[in-house]
Amino acid sequence: MIVRTLEECRNSERRVASETWESVRMLLKDDQMGFSFHITTIFKGTETHIHYKNHLESVYCMSGEGEIEVVDGETYPIKPGTLYILDKHDEHFLRAYEGADMVMACVFNPPITGQEVHDENGVYPLVD
Repeated sequence: MIVRTLEECRNSERRVASETWESVRMLLKDDQMGFSFHITTIFKGTETHIHYKNHLESVYCMSGEGEIEVVDGETYPIKPGTLYILDKHDEHFLRAYEGADMVMACVFNPPITGQEVHDENGVYPLVD
């Protein structure tokens, strides 16, 4: 059994941040669950470019509002209660509107292995 608090993880090496986002990695590959789970915040009024290869990502917005723009594709609004799922090669931009930070729960398969390192060998432990 694994029991962790968000604050415990935020005050450890499991917290990763840049100028536009913060991600607290509650579960990583070493936890041996077959996926990783993060609480990610996109800071209000910012845009973040994201492009991971060979993974599935499910994201649920818990607070704040913004949008996701798939490169060379469509733009979709995000608000609390919105779920979006990215399949393998979805290069995208996440934008949080000015009103508040956008806080999301994220599940990655295959799991993230470290600070900003993904296991991108195309193996999906929960799918295969």
